[in-house]
Amino acid sequence: QVQLVESGGGLVQAGGSLRLSCAASGRTFSNYAMGWFRQAPGKEREFVAGINWNGGLTYYADSVEGRFTISRDNSKNTVYLQMNSLKPEDTAVYYCTADPALTSGIVAGRGQNWGQGTQVTVSS
Repeated sequence: QVQLVESGGGLVQAGGSLRLSCAASGRTFSNYAMGWFRQAPGKEREFVAGINWNGGLTYYADSVEGRFTISRDNSKNTVYLQMNSLKPEDTAVYYCTADPALTSGIVAGRGQNWGQGTQVTVSS
């Protein structure tokens, strides 16, 4: 099991930026693909971004492509989500997830490990 702890959420005005962090512990971080999902009130959880073990391959949801950037630092066991040009519709609880597989695991929403989430609220 991998333990995941998200941080960096908060309240920001539309057009602003936030950077989320997810610190991992428990297993060898570089063995895992990582990703971010989000869930808004009354909506299903949706994929936001995913990254492979060494950062060489990334995937993004169409709704965040060009505004959000996922990255990782294996020396710090941390994955990041840089969110720019935020919109009110980005308001959600953001969750970090880890899985050995990027496409069949992370992107498919079948990650083995999940964090508790961090709230992001974008005001108009």
